[in-house]
Amino acid sequence: MNVLALPAKAGNRVTVKAPAKINIQLSVGAPRSDGFHDIATVYQAVSLFDEISVTALAPGSGATIEITGDEAADLTADENNLAHRAVTTLAKKLKVKPDCHIEVKKSIPVAAGLAGGSADAAAALVGANTLWGNPLSKEQLATMAATLGSDVPFALRGGTAVGRGRGEVLAPTLCRGEFAWVLAFVEGQISTPESYQLLDESRALHEVAEIDERVLTALATGDSAALGAALSNDLQDVAIRLKPNISSLLEYGMQEGALGALVSGSGPTCIFLARDNDHAIDLAVRLSGGAVCRSVRRVIGPAPGAKVESTSS
Repeated sequence: MNVLALPAKAGNRVTVKAPAKINIQLSVGAPRSDGFHDIATVYQAVSLFDEISVTALAPGSGATIEITGDEAADLTADENNLAHRAVTTLAKKLKVKPDCHIEVKKSIPVAAGLAGGSADAAAALVGANTLWGNPLSKEQLATMAATLGSDVPFALRGGTAVGRGRGEVLAPTLCRGEFAWVLAFVEGQISTPESYQLLDESRALHEVAEIDERVLTALATGDSAALGAALSNDLQDVAIRLKPNISSLLEYGMQEGALGALVSGSGPTCIFLARDNDHAIDLAVRLSGGAVCRSVRRVIGPAPGAKVESTSS
């Protein structure tokens, strides 16, 4: 399908927010011939957002990128950044010059199991597409998102969804009401490829990746207690091997009243489910005061996917 991008006047600016994700369940199957693994996961977007602004520059300027914010220290502002790659990939598709400045304001920790890079890519796609006149539909953006990373399509969609394949094949999931979570951030990072490699080495047989129906039922009925009891992640034991202090953090959170505790994705971020917002406040205070993590953040799920916050010209 031919698409027509509209030229953007220098100075035009689009600002987009995209959410962190948590994995309420993550089941990992066998490695595939392409180097990925078949997975079955239940994603939920939560109210922790990165903000990306895309500003049109004069013709011939090329694409530039700047990274700011509380979680910016571990990222390099160059063409390897996923937001930069998203913009240049879109520009190539649309046959336009990627003359724009990308500003990434980081709130989502890096390499923390929360898909912060994927959120940035999704926001950059939406921002650049809007800047250039919205030539691609949501469905077309989702197809492009899957070429950038397994979690990027979900960052576009948001909400709650089942992910299959390598996580990019999404199906909406019924979710009644909201769930109150506390995210506990741990010092350091965990490499996702290393996590999967260690998981493969530790298993004699590769199980089939399957969704736990208890998770879907708990989400559909809004039953926080049942959801807390059903949380699961095949990569959790690997994360604990790589960072043993995660075990004591999870245990501490359960002792302090969490309905459920889990490593999100490949970690090292730990997620704790609370009964409601008041309980989440209490749980966050207890975790913060327990000297078991570097910081905590209360969030609500589900949250919307990548969304335009403002435009200016």
